[in-house]
Amino acid sequence: MDQPADPKRRRTLIAATSALGAVGVGFVAVPFIASMNPSAKARAAGAPVQADVSKLEDGALLRVKYRGQPVWIVNRTDKMLAALPTNDPKLVDPNSTVPHQPEYCQNPTRSIKPKYFVAIGICTHLGCSPTYRPEFAPDDLGPDWKGGWHCPCHGSKFDLAGRVLKNVPAPTNLWVPKYQYINDTTILIGEDKGAA
Repeated sequence: MDQPADPKRRRTLIAATSALGAVGVGFVAVPFIASMNPSAKARAAGAPVQADVSKLEDGALLRVKYRGQPVWIVNRTDKMLAALPTNDPKLVDPNSTVPHQPEYCQNPTRSIKPKYFVAIGICTHLGCSPTYRPEFAPDDLGPDWKGGWHCPCHGSKFDLAGRVLKNVPAPTNLWVPKYQYINDTTILIGEDKGAA
């Protein structure tokens, strides 16, 4: 009374079992593979940041956050730019020979476009955040002050190109992150595609 096996039915059962098994493997594999990707928080911590400078007034400072650090963008006036070379004798590294900036920012203004200066807002001494002091010759900083940053923690001073003045605790210029211009008024901090 044994009936011979139906080969057509056997192929159908094998195909159905294989398909069901493939779906099961997919349900197991997708979460496993997805768990290997960085979390949204981790991606955001290192993701490039856009800054719109279209409304940044002359002499004003814009603060953005990149990788948990403050980044400053300053719209330097013509007067500020003209004062930069006069600071050279008072600076530790006026030509920015210590590589704390991308190559395309190793110039007198330490920037891609002279008007806009981009820097990480952390003192190179012990990590305090210096205060932006754009005014010229204020009483508390002296007649030779031509704008820049003053660190309230230990007195380090940086000019408007983030270059450190001599005889202060900070050993090097402020760091300039890699960045690029997406258009005339939008800066992308953290990505430069290899060149400005």
